[in-house]
Parts: sequence; C-alpha cells; structure tokens
Amino acid sequence: MELATGDPARAASFYAELFGWQVDGEVFKVDGRAVAGITRSRPDRPEGWLTYLAAPDLEATAERVRAAYGRVLTRPEERAGARSVIVADADGAMFGLWQAAGFAGAQLRGEPGTMAWADLLTGDAAGATAFYGSVFGWTLTHEFGSGEWLTEAHDSVAGLITGRYDRRWQPSFQVADCPEPARHVERLGGRVTAGPVEMGLGRYVEILDPMGAPFAITAPVPRAVELSVAYNDITGLELTYGRVNGFSEGGPDDGPPFLRLACQPGLTAGRLST
Repeated sequence: MELATGDPARAASFYAELFGWQVDGEVFKVDGRAVAGITRSRPDRPEGWLTYLAAPDLEATAERVRAAYGRVLTRPEERAGARSVIVADADGAMFGLWQAAGFAGAQLRGEPGTMAWADLLTGDAAGATAFYGSVFGWTLTHEFGSGEWLTEAHDSVAGLITGRYDRRWQPSFQVADCPEPARHVERLGGRVTAGPVEMGLGRYVEILDPMGAPFAITAPVPRAVELSVAYNDITGLELTYGRVNGFSEGGPDDGPPFLRLACQPGLTAGRLST
C-alpha cells in the first residue's frame, strides 16, 4: 500500500496525527516496522492510495492482465527489496503488482494504525469476477452481507463494494473505534464522506485526506456466528457458517461472543467461547 501525493510533508503530518505513523524516507512505520509507503506524485503515478497485489512472477502476471483486457500502465520498476509495475483492470481500476525480493511490504498487521483490508469499488461485479479470476485465480463470495475475494486456497484477501460511480481500489486502516478518529479527521483538515456503517465484520468510515486522497478506517465488531459441521462419504467433512440472528454484537445478553456447532447424527456437538 502506497500513497502518492504532491505534498509529502503535509500528508506525513496528517497520517502521523491520525494513526501515529512515523516517516522513514518513503516508508510509513509503526514501532519501527513498515505499514505503508509514501512517494511524490508524478505523471505516471497520480495522487492517491495504490493497492499492491503480490505477483511472484511480475512479467507473467502483467501478461495475464493484458490477456484479461486490463492495461499495463508503467514499466517494471526496481524498488528496495522488490520490483513493481502499475496496471489497471478491465474496468479501469488501477492497482500495483509487487514481486518481493527481500521486502514483501507491510511488516505489521492486526493492530490500530495498520492496514486492515482493501476493497475493490466497482459497478461491474461480473466483469471484476472474470478479470481477477483470470489473473489471480480469485473467486467472489458473500458472507456477512459484503463481497469478499478468496484465493484458490480459500484465503480471504480483499473485499468488493458495488454500486459506485468510480472504479478503484480503496484501503482501510484499522482503528480501535471509528467515532473518535472520524472526528479527528475533520480537525486535521480531512473530510468524512460516508459512515460509520457496519460492513462485513466491522464498522467502516470513508474519508478524504486534506489532499483529496480517499481511504477508509475500520474497527472490528464482534458478532455471534453459527458453525455447522456435516460429514458424508462423498464430500467428507463440510463446514458452513453464518451470523446468528437475534443476538447482540457481544453475544446473548451482551456476554462473550461464541461459536455454536451444529453437527449431523454421529458427530458430537459443543459450544466454544471466543
């Protein structure tokens, strides 16, 4: 994840105040570990946040982008510990390809001030499914009311937001709770454009920084889920899960969140606290 801006000093000040980031050259850091990049905008790198997707073979992935009716916008660039290229999908949403060579990118996740998620904003979910399926082998699923991209190994890698006029990738950064950072954005010269709303497993606020670059913040919301386990001789063990209706965010009577196991005859059932 990398921010291009015409005013790096102002951008660094805004994100330092909002997330507690420090700037080390072209890297934003938390506790000495990289969480995002920053660079000056240029003709082939317009202002805004750019989401990078891992590409073990940069040239081969770029060719798959072309074959899926996307565009390769820049030549491969040598970076510190990596190679990268900027591309666009078939609908025009720009993103980067990142081939690690010692530096894979963000070194810290799962804490306030770090990258939480990236969403593709598009009005053409079918076209996006075809493109990202062809290039990366992703599939699209919908759990908890939002779109989610899965790898061939069924790992969750990104989200999908439809019904938008623009086509772009948008980063979300984790916060402990949304209301206070959202108010702080206004004091720092940014602007809240949407939210807070519940989306997926968190609360979500969309923001413009003082230079006009869009991004989002998200705070996790605990939800009760039901996990069903079934076994048969043809498919083996099957797991399905979904949100439990009638329970508050913290579980029954605001107690701890839980997973409930519902099993077919012959299997045991139990209740797990989380």
